[in-house]
Amino acid sequence: MKLHKINSNKIKKTIICKNVTSSIINKEIKKTYMPKAGDVAIFKVKEIGKHTRIQSTTGNNKYILPGDLIMAAFGNRYATEQMEGFIPNCYHNTYHILGQGGAIGILKNMHAKFELVGPTSLSLVGYIVNENGSVINTKYLNNATTTYKSIPLNKHHKVILSLGTSMDSGKTSSAAFLARGLKLARKKIAFIKLTGTVYTKDKNMVRDYGANISLDFSYFGFPSTYMCSTEEIISLYKHLIEQVRPHNPEYIIVEIADGLLQRETHALINNKEFMSKISGALFSSLDSMSAIAGANMLTELGCNIIGVTGLFTVSPLLINEVKEKSNYTVLTKENLTSREIINTLEQNVKYLKFENKMAVNS
Repeated sequence: MKLHKINSNKIKKTIICKNVTSSIINKEIKKTYMPKAGDVAIFKVKEIGKHTRIQSTTGNNKYILPGDLIMAAFGNRYATEQMEGFIPNCYHNTYHILGQGGAIGILKNMHAKFELVGPTSLSLVGYIVNENGSVINTKYLNNATTTYKSIPLNKHHKVILSLGTSMDSGKTSSAAFLARGLKLARKKIAFIKLTGTVYTKDKNMVRDYGANISLDFSYFGFPSTYMCSTEEIISLYKHLIEQVRPHNPEYIIVEIADGLLQRETHALINNKEFMSKISGALFSSLDSMSAIAGANMLTELGCNIIGVTGLFTVSPLLINEVKEKSNYTVLTKENLTSREIINTLEQNVKYLKFENKMAVNS
């Protein structure tokens, strides 16, 4: 087995690989090794398509050009407004950038608006390995020494979900606006984006609007959460909660990507362990009908709806339709960013009974 060191100055490194320190590459196994989520490799850009840039380890976006070498990780992607792609189960001559933060796989389908552009294509140069020849994997949660029997929340924590009808319905903006209002009300806030594909724009936005700490799934090296088991996501959630606890947040805003019918989102809202520790939810929607239908769906699952919000709230007509046809509180950007939002929350959050945190060190 021949291992080589690469010149890091010639590599454009994506943000999912920010904690990768090895510069050893194995080119011999590229046709025989079957990658899994988080496996790190070097790719050569073949043709530029939808993705013209990657998010670098500094968080800045870097343009890429044919012939460039990038370090990224294999990952799946689900994005209704963009594309769906998967980690391959065999060697391919061509791979695709699925996410700007460094998720690589094979495109399955693409939104019609990108059909003429197509995906950015890559060739696999080789895998990044350690000194023993083992492929480096970004998902270091797999090596965590602590497991939790229950979600490690305290009595003063109030968890607010940010859910929506689909991608781009306003979930992150609603979370950011709520963080702003709570900050003006002098509350401590944590933000967790639990699911999605690696790209730090969302957590950065909520941080800038007022969250004292803002994390997402990539903190533990997940290039994406698409096709993860519910058990793995719950474990990820417990570890992320443990990271924000030292900041003593009174409110923890948790965003779940995509819509209620998406695979992981649907599993989480139907998971008793997860939902039992939720104080309430903001539901974002593009229009009045889906605002009511989605909120009804959550209500039937026993979820406490604090308010409906999202892109539909820019239209007075749609707001009136929701108010006339339902009993849900409509929360506009102005409502959410006002310090008075604390009154709405305190009147509507569900106070929960919490057991003592149970952790097992192994």
